[in-house]
Amino acid sequence: MARKNVPLRIDPAVYDAIARWAHDDLRSVNAQIEVMLRDQLRQAGRLPKSTGSLPRRGRPPKQSSPGDDTAG
Repeated sequence: MARKNVPLRIDPAVYDAIARWAHDDLRSVNAQIEVMLRDQLRQAGRLPKSTGSLPRRGRPPKQSSPGDDTAG
């Protein structure tokens, strides 16, 4: 399923606090906001069962090309 893009208006001081927290947890601000939203949905008992796990941190794994000897 494709991820949704959502514009968000947020108080600059709140953004800065989230950015510091994200930095401490080695996440992007976007990933930190998603973690926060998922935690609140879970606590409220509203997180859908079909919700996938959080994306892994960092860059996606490099896809090996045909003839690439670096995989395996």
